[in-house]
Amino acid sequence: MRHENTASPVDLSSLIKSYDVRGIVPTPFSPEVARAIGAAFATVVVIPDAGDAGDATPADLSQATARPRVVVGHDMRDSGPELVDAFVEGLTSAGIDVVHIGLCSTDGLYHASGVFDIPGAMFTASHNPAEYNGIKLCRAGARPVGQDSGLSRMKELAEQYLAYGLPGAATQLGQVTQRSTLSEYAKFLRALVDISGIRPLKVVVDAGNGMGGYTVPAVLETSAGLPQLPLEIVPLYFELDGTFPNHEANPLDPKNLIDLQKAVVEHGADIGLAFDGDADRCFVVDEQGNPVSPSAITALVGLREVRRETSEGRTPTIIHNLITSQAVPDLMSAAGANTVRTRVGHSFIKAEMAQYDAVFGGEHSAHYYFRDFFFADTGMLAALHVLAALGEQQHPLSAISEMYEPYVASGEINSTIADIPAAQARVIRAYVEEKGGGDVEVDELDGITISHWNSHPQWWFNLRASNTEPLLRLNVEAADEDMMVKVRDDVLTLIRAEN
Repeated sequence: MRHENTASPVDLSSLIKSYDVRGIVPTPFSPEVARAIGAAFATVVVIPDAGDAGDATPADLSQATARPRVVVGHDMRDSGPELVDAFVEGLTSAGIDVVHIGLCSTDGLYHASGVFDIPGAMFTASHNPAEYNGIKLCRAGARPVGQDSGLSRMKELAEQYLAYGLPGAATQLGQVTQRSTLSEYAKFLRALVDISGIRPLKVVVDAGNGMGGYTVPAVLETSAGLPQLPLEIVPLYFELDGTFPNHEANPLDPKNLIDLQKAVVEHGADIGLAFDGDADRCFVVDEQGNPVSPSAITALVGLREVRRETSEGRTPTIIHNLITSQAVPDLMSAAGANTVRTRVGHSFIKAEMAQYDAVFGGEHSAHYYFRDFFFADTGMLAALHVLAALGEQQHPLSAISEMYEPYVASGEINSTIADIPAAQARVIRAYVEEKGGGDVEVDELDGITISHWNSHPQWWFNLRASNTEPLLRLNVEAADEDMMVKVRDDVLTLIRAEN
């Protein structure tokens, strides 16, 4: 089958980003676009990975060592099934077989890609509003597909296919197999962290009407046929509803944690967990209703993995992005681990995880990566570690988390700036050139990081430009509240000043 559209060239820059595909349905993200992206995915990733080098065509399948397969799943958004069907058509027309696992979380898709050792495509817009949808793509074994690892070339081909038509269909079209992997996913995670012997815990879980309402009963309760755990789950918004009728499925925004915080206190719970829309991120609230920072969770889980590795005679490596608290590398190094600092973004961290054979990695946005989970991110596995850490001793979570939050952070502050380079230049001039540098360190790993951490008073900040909006993102951390506020306000004044 050949789909023609020769009206004009197409620009998918607003849809295909650095890490994934994300946009409003149906414009710019339509079934026609999904079909073209499916064909491009086959050409750039699937067929070459099956045995050929470079871009491939359906005719190249005769050279492949085995018939290629792709696993495809989607979240609870209403637009998902139609987009998936179109994407699958793009794959099958290229001769690619498809394992369709239906409803799943993003880490559920990564699990399937890892276990089957085939490329995958997850249809989700994560925490974005209901009118959005998108695709997170991976190579076999849940290896990332990002701008520099195939996504840029896929964009070019999809644009060509939309303008001039898809390539000719393969002689033998691909076949679609329906399969549920939820119970296998639950068993896989349960085998990695055994919490069957912890003290009883009352756990409030806010699924935000997202995929956590599908995965939590399977992993933490008994819907997948697994033994009962010593957990009393208090569910909030487990009904799958892509319109998000209660609040956005974005726990990174404090207003979306309010219901969870209130419920934890009202129920006298030991802990609260919040998942985003596709349930690959997990946020934690202590028994007093206070959020526990993702950096503290990174430190807590990281130390558990470090202890396990060192007890077996290995020197572990921990990955953290440059926005996480300085406490993370401090605590990991003190425990005997090597640490690697990386830029923000799941495709970058996954690549670093694999390169260094890192046992664990964490981001300030509550993405947590595990070597035991194909170097991919999974909020549910992080939650199991936190439950284990809490349930293996008698102290409340608030007392535990204090050990991992010794410094004061501003959180991410976004400023709308028309001339971002000029704003960055003002900051560099004020902190480096006019002050003569001194003990200040500057790097440009991801935006601009200026640090005064090796001298007193201790502080650092990072400025990063958004990939899609005229926003400049500021993160500040200091050894105490007064210094954090001083640096934060000083930098905000500089970046928001008139040219």
